[in-house]
Amino acid sequence: MKENLPLFGVLILLGAGWGVTMPLTKIVVGAGYQHFGLIFWQFAIAVALMGTVLIIRGALCWPNKTQLRFACLIALIGTLLPNSASYQAAVHLPSGIISILLSLIPMLAFPIALTLGNDHFSMRKLIGLMVGFSAVALIALNGSSFAGNVSLWWLAIALIAPSFYALEGNVVAKWGTYGFDPVEILLWSSVVGLLPSLALALGSGQFIPVPTTWGLPEFSFLIISIAHAIVYAGYVWLVGRAGPIFAAQVSYLVTIFGIFWAVILLGEAYASGIWIALALMICGLFLVQPRRKPEPIGDAL
Repeated sequence: MKENLPLFGVLILLGAGWGVTMPLTKIVVGAGYQHFGLIFWQFAIAVALMGTVLIIRGALCWPNKTQLRFACLIALIGTLLPNSASYQAAVHLPSGIISILLSLIPMLAFPIALTLGNDHFSMRKLIGLMVGFSAVALIALNGSSFAGNVSLWWLAIALIAPSFYALEGNVVAKWGTYGFDPVEILLWSSVVGLLPSLALALGSGQFIPVPTTWGLPEFSFLIISIAHAIVYAGYVWLVGRAGPIFAAQVSYLVTIFGIFWAVILLGEAYASGIWIALALMICGLFLVQPRRKPEPIGDAL
C-alpha cells in the first residue's frame, strides 16, 4: 500500500485539474463559443506548451510513419471526438451532471480491458467498480437537486466522452506508445489534429479569432487548455505505471472535484444524498488499486 501512495497522489492531482475544467467549460460555452473552434485552440495551445517543453529538454524529434498513425488515432479518440461531444453537451447540461457521467469511465474500461487482455478478473476490483457505480446511481437519484432541464438525448451525447476515454486508456495499455513519452504523445496528436480541427472550425463557421479583449470566458478557456495538456500527459503516464483500470479511477475524483468546483464557481447546489455518494466513490477508488509491480508502457505491439 505504501509504495502505491505516490500513484494515488498523482491520481488526486489529475482529478483536481480535470475537475476544474467542467465548470470552466460551462462558462466558456455559455459565452457562445462552439466546439470546433475551441478544439482547434486547445490543440494549438497544447502544441505550444508541449513543443516548448521538448525543445527545452532537447528532445524534439520528427516521428516516423507508425508514430504519426498512432498520433492520428490518439488525436481522434482522445480529443476530437470526446471533446466535440463534451462541449456540445455542456451547453445543455449542468456542470455537475457532466462530472458525474465521467465516473462511468472505469465501468466502461473494465470490460474493454478484459477483452483486450489488459487486466484479469478480480472480485476486489469488481466490488470496487460496483461501489463506484452505486455512487453514480445515488447521484442520479438526486438529479432533482440540479438546476435546469436534463435531456436524455444530451445525456447520451455526454456519454460519448467517457466511452472514448475508456477506449483510449486501454489502447495505450495494450499497444504501448510506439516510443513516445507522454509529452510527445500530446504534442504530435495535437500537431496532427490542428489542420482537421481548423478545417472543421472554418467550414462550420465556428472559428474563434484571437480576442481583442479578454474576460472570464477567455481566461477560463486558457486555463482549460493548460489543464488539459498537463492532465492528459499525466493520465497517459499513469496508465503505463498502474494500468488502465486504476488510471480510469481518476473519473471518480473528477466527479468529486467537479462538483466542488461547480459549487464554488457556479453556485450549483446538491441534495444530501450527493455527499453520501462521494464517500462511496472514495471507497470504490481504494478497492481498485494499481498492480503490485507497475510496468512501464511498452514501445510497440
